[in-house]
Amino acid sequence: MKKYLAPFLVAVLMIIYFTVYFGILIMLIENPVFKVLLGIIPAIFSGIMIYVLIERIKEIRSGEEDDLSKY
Repeated sequence: MKKYLAPFLVAVLMIIYFTVYFGILIMLIENPVFKVLLGIIPAIFSGIMIYVLIERIKEIRSGEEDDLSKY
């Protein structure tokens, strides 16, 4: 269970960071087109982070705990 904690925490913290950062930018910018774009960007980043988290969990389950050992 400890092996899954770090990737999960990193993914959650990055999603929170993206959401807060772009939320502040949305409040500061008045152009509605940019507001829509700034709303889409953290959604895309969050989706990517969730995908990377799922891939990392698969790696841990398959026994590849240390990716750098291959290189």
